Amino acid sequence: MIDMQDAAYGYGAEPILSEITLRLSPGSFHFLTGPSGSGKTTFLKLCYGELTATQGSVTIFGQDTATLNRDSIARTRQRIGVVHQDCEFLDHLPIVENIALPLSVAGRERGANDDNLRELIAWVGLNARAAARPPELSGGERQRAALARAIIMDPDLILADEPTGNVDWEMSLRLLQLLCELNRLGKTIVIATHDLALIRAAKAQVQARVLRIADGKLSAAGANL
Repeated sequence: MIDMQDAAYGYGAEPILSEITLRLSPGSFHFLTGPSGSGKTTFLKLCYGELTATQGSVTIFGQDTATLNRDSIARTRQRIGVVHQDCEFLDHLPIVENIALPLSVAGRERGANDDNLRELIAWVGLNARAAARPPELSGGERQRAALARAIIMDPDLILADEPTGNVDWEMSLRLLQLLCELNRLGKTIVIATHDLALIRAAKAQVQARVLRIADGKLSAAGANL
């Protein structure tokens, strides 16, 4: 699914990331940890092609990102759902329309997907808030909406950058449960987080590999944090 071979990103004597060799297999679950500024977000951007490795190679779904043009990258990203650290929405549209935006961008008629859209909104627990506009939502509701938008295209890979950073513990567990359910459906999950308690809570639900970035290097941290 994703292969990195001696991948590095950055310029100068101290790159942000260096010597990253890793394979994300279909259906696997990964936590990515490390201190603030260690390169977690940069790593995720390499995984969905927003950044191209300055050394080594990053292959996504069998394609080297260094060789992909803009159209190829766009098609590849349709297979990847991203939950960004800061949820950004179009405030003038109801949240249901925000969630459906990737369908429009991909040229799909929303009418053919209405049943799926309603089912997805119910699954993330936003039925009663579907007509609300983003500024009216709580932090937890925004995060669930962001997750729904990330998976509306039924991606194979889901990347979540600090998805629980701005919500309380109860909502963190709810979001974790949703991501674990997606993994049980065969989705590959990568969650960047500094919350070790969240990783411990996941142990009862999934078999997760824990990775750590420090000093620009990636290492296995084990699953028994």
